[in-house]
Amino acid sequence: MSKPRWIGLGFVFLWFFIGGIAHFAATDLEMRIVPPYMPSARAVVLATGVFELLGAVGLLMGGTRRVAGIGLFLLTIAVTPANIYMLQRADLFSVPHWALVLRLPLQVGLLALIAWSTDVFTMRSRLSART
Repeated sequence: MSKPRWIGLGFVFLWFFIGGIAHFAATDLEMRIVPPYMPSARAVVLATGVFELLGAVGLLMGGTRRVAGIGLFLLTIAVTPANIYMLQRADLFSVPHWALVLRLPLQVGLLALIAWSTDVFTMRSRLSART
């Protein structure tokens, strides 16, 4: 793995490891961004925190890195409604509007970084990769 890819992987790891911890350290704050149409905000926050931490740990091992990348890629897409909700209801949050607007294209960048650093879209099998 190239040095830039390692750096990207390190960023993705820190993003989800710190974010996963935040789901438990600041559960009530995290619950505020769950759109009201979703049931059980606490359960959603705790479950996504578990998935973020599992994904981050999975990035550390070569044998699970791609699967962890796929999971984190899908999880990032799954939390998009929360980011859109924050933008739609910016008046409820103490975040500058420009930051909420910038968050969505940055999320696309995060998706690209996850995919690139973990080979999410590589279709070859492990067996063919060894030969």
